Amino acid sequence: MIRWGTVTTTNAPLTRILDFAAWHLEQGAHRLYIYLDAPDPEAEAVLNAHPKIRVFCTDAAWWAKRGKRPDKHQARQARNARHANSRKPETDWLAHIDIDEFLLPCRPLAEQLAELPTECLCARVRPVEALAPLPGTEAEEMLFKAFHLEQQARQRAAEACFPTWGRHLSGGFLSHVAGKLFFRTGTEGLDIRIHNVTLGAQMNPGERALADTELGHFHTGDWAHFLAAYRFRLAKGSYRAELKPQVRGEDAVSLHDLFCLIEEAGGEAALRAFFDEVCTATSELIGRLSQQGLLRRRHMPLPALRARHFPPDTAGPASRA
Repeated sequence: MIRWGTVTTTNAPLTRILDFAAWHLEQGAHRLYIYLDAPDPEAEAVLNAHPKIRVFCTDAAWWAKRGKRPDKHQARQARNARHANSRKPETDWLAHIDIDEFLLPCRPLAEQLAELPTECLCARVRPVEALAPLPGTEAEEMLFKAFHLEQQARQRAAEACFPTWGRHLSGGFLSHVAGKLFFRTGTEGLDIRIHNVTLGAQMNPGERALADTELGHFHTGDWAHFLAAYRFRLAKGSYRAELKPQVRGEDAVSLHDLFCLIEEAGGEAALRAFFDEVCTATSELIGRLSQQGLLRRRHMPLPALRARHFPPDTAGPASRA
């Protein structure tokens, strides 16, 4: 039987970590490697108590043993993923994903991974981006926007679904469209990054697509979440100035420049208008995405799953599996 798991670096609140963990345990994960980017004794204790979770506190002492703490969080993520891969393998495959990314398989992941040929050392999962629900809508049904792989079809659909801003956004996404990778564990010399892996001079050796799994990315959350993350992303994260434009063409602008233009033109109100068009599950957007075949619906009862896998009355460390 194929065993799979995830490796993730996070500084998220405990509830969000438990939602992530509970969802993937429910999908059949055998092991979750969680690297806490800052000390969090409560999170460390709760996570350590679960038999399928391995938690690492990457505090000053952790990095002192490994040279220097990388300044960029992307570099810390990559270092931690390589650390997980260098351990004695407890799984056959690991997915290097973030705490706001949820694997959405249409059939068991172990089954899908078992079908991959032996020369395949990595398998790509393409993202779908979560839409912020309108007040009063069903909390357990999550809506996601997808995108076409073919570039021209992707841009036509983006402009049809997002009439004001679609021409500046790849598929109407604010986050990555590259997706994330599963990689075979125990491959010596495998260099694991955010969206790719390399082995010597070869990038993504034997890569295959996991067509029956998507990666639900909760990039924006609601308006308050988007705004809270906005300044960091603009300075150091996924909207930072050094990143290239998402779309092709002479008039293409990067997300950093696009957001600066929007904010300069109308301040926070203009940002809110952008968010409402691009990131919110309005009936108009749902209809346009449906027409393009790009709407995804998933039942995700996260509070119930969290209570099932992490009962509030659980005390003491569980036995290791």
